[in-house]
Amino acid sequence: MERLLKAKHWQIFLVTIGLPFILQIIIMPVSIFTGNPMLLFKLMPVIMVVFMAGFFGWFWSIAIGLQTKIPVSVKMKVEKFKIFFFIPLVYIFLISIFFGFIGSWIEGGSNPGPGRIGLIMGVIVPLHLFSMFCIFYCLYFVAKTFKTVELQKEVTFSDFGGEFFLFWFFPIGVWIVQPKINKFVEGDQHLD
Repeated sequence: MERLLKAKHWQIFLVTIGLPFILQIIIMPVSIFTGNPMLLFKLMPVIMVVFMAGFFGWFWSIAIGLQTKIPVSVKMKVEKFKIFFFIPLVYIFLISIFFGFIGSWIEGGSNPGPGRIGLIMGVIVPLHLFSMFCIFYCLYFVAKTFKTVELQKEVTFSDFGGEFFLFWFFPIGVWIVQPKINKFVEGDQHLD
């Protein structure tokens, strides 16, 4: 956790965006030249797990790692964050396994049938929507934690709305937010 808080913005960007992108660049030509287009489909869950590990790891390090810098008078719902944090992780892990099964079905020439597809979609769609809700709550909590540490007081959404969107649009936000987090960790909590 401490390692992610002290990491430079470009290091976090490389782990979360650069590494998955490089993996895709390597896998695409290999799948084309080997004549195995299913290779990309089978390895996409691995790429997704690499991205999500970096992305969620960064969120965890901010939300939990910066709790020691929050004023005593401010109460954060850390347990609620932890529950909502792990739900999307479990969902993403399960959906990655599921994509592996779909790849096997397609490769084997098996047709799952409309009933099975309907059942699968009836389960996946609500789980996916709930997982998205949990991710948005995590964005909210991380942005609130960040701004609370920065201002050293209780904050409302109007105080941290900008940071919420910076975390949401992560590939841009990491370049702006992480240098401030580095300063928090070094001890300069009040930034203008």
